Amino acid sequence: MNQIDVRKVADEARFNGFHLGVLWWCALVILVDGYDLNMSGVAMPSIMKELGVNAATAGLMASSALVGMMIGAAVLGALADKIGRRAALSIGVFLFSAFTALAGLTHEPTAFSVLRFVAGLGLGGVMPVLTATMTECAPRRMRSLLPAMLSCGFAIGGIFVALVGKQFLVAYGWQSVFFTAAIALVLIPCILKWVPESMPYLLARDDNERIRRIVCRMEPSLKLEAQVKFVVPAQDAVKGTPLVNLFREGRAVSTILLWFAFIAGLFMVYALGTWLTKLMAIAGYSLGSALTFTIVFNVGAIAGVLVGGWLADRLNVKWVLAVMWALAAVSLAMVGQPMGNAARFALVLLVGATATGTFGLAYAYAGQFYPMSIRSTGVGMASGIGRLGAIVAPVIIGFLVSLHLPLEQNFLAIAAAGAVAALSIAFINDRLSSAQYYDRTKQQEDSRVVARRASLDGVVDGRGEQTAR
Repeated sequence: MNQIDVRKVADEARFNGFHLGVLWWCALVILVDGYDLNMSGVAMPSIMKELGVNAATAGLMASSALVGMMIGAAVLGALADKIGRRAALSIGVFLFSAFTALAGLTHEPTAFSVLRFVAGLGLGGVMPVLTATMTECAPRRMRSLLPAMLSCGFAIGGIFVALVGKQFLVAYGWQSVFFTAAIALVLIPCILKWVPESMPYLLARDDNERIRRIVCRMEPSLKLEAQVKFVVPAQDAVKGTPLVNLFREGRAVSTILLWFAFIAGLFMVYALGTWLTKLMAIAGYSLGSALTFTIVFNVGAIAGVLVGGWLADRLNVKWVLAVMWALAAVSLAMVGQPMGNAARFALVLLVGATATGTFGLAYAYAGQFYPMSIRSTGVGMASGIGRLGAIVAPVIIGFLVSLHLPLEQNFLAIAAAGAVAALSIAFINDRLSSAQYYDRTKQQEDSRVVARRASLDGVVDGRGEQTAR
């Protein structure tokens, strides 16, 4: 029976309508996720005023969703490797859309925090699942760019919520922004129909027919026999408990370093997502101008994703990620210094590109580091543990804001996280990466094939010489 290596098919496939469709649906889910994520930051000044809470309490309210995201990323990420990625993704979308809308009905901090916690379970769970799905489907030459592009959805969602906030906050109150989150429920049927299921999940259930349909869409030119066996490379068919396997085969130290990188990176993302508008207001800008900084910040994030993803597919994703996080630390340290409006807008653009935009590369790198069968678990655990940084960021920066410190000290605190993230990534043993291992194995296999062919050619040539004599 003929065997088809599904990873090899994915590696060698040309980008086509199948990949574009997967990118579209995954990015759309991330867009509404990003809209929801940035909602609290944009509405926070109005929430603080109406509910009568100070900055420290507001930080705790924002962190309730982040606690849920920490648990959701770890649980839904691991669950996706057990029940399938489409089911886990649908659960996540339902949780964050329904419970965010319900949070708009609350009138006191505790109820708001509880509902945002439940919404956070879904918010945290979707990104690891989508990253694993996009990484599995992407052609090799675009394996960093396409998963990283998903984070454009976060940035676009942030732009949308800033634009909606400008129109709705004054006219209809902060609650109206939260009610719009319910629109995301319409995505669930689309996910179940159009987002492809995990290959290892289908292989474990001998669902050859569904695998055949995915493979044929992934590479339409491939001619499959009636009887064909689909397989994955040995390193992608990891046996045992997914969580335990994150620490096997020498991956333990690198897994922990990846977690530290996610903690520090998400500290930057959520500190800025929650407090950038308020920090710009402290700098003396009106609410409208402060929201404009949020838009510029998210435009920078989109540019960072595209440039960073392009570079990562041509250089080394690990070092591109480390350098961009180092740039984030430098630019954050500078943005709080006295300067003109044009210079500050330019720096905020750079911060968006290197802090938030770069984080899409972090997910892409994590997706490539782990084998297919534990990919959702690996990305989910990194994202889940990383939420510790996301949880404490609004609280710490909220505390600093309440102390009325100089603006530059608030930004220096965020910059320090960028330095930690860059160093953590730099010390990961990249030779343990699933992508690197697969490339080395493939090169060795190709070398053996070439050697065998050369040997056979030598035998044929020898026989030819004897015949001529």
